[in-house]
Amino acid sequence: MTLQEFFKDQPYGSKAAMAKELNVSKTWLSLIIAKKTNPSPTLAIAISRFTKNKVPRNILRPDIFGV
Repeated sequence: MTLQEFFKDQPYGSKAAMAKELNVSKTWLSLIIAKKTNPSPTLAIAISRFTKNKVPRNILRPDIFGV
């Protein structure tokens, strides 16, 4: 599942809550969701943990973690 797919079923405010929990801006998270930028390896792991591995780190950074 991609990060964009993950947020389709999430309630309003969940992107802001994730951004706050991960200590990134909402804008930065939106860029990652839109695939306009890649998260750092550390952030990819944190996103994977936050989503309870519904969005695995290898989907976020296949160049580092493989597919």
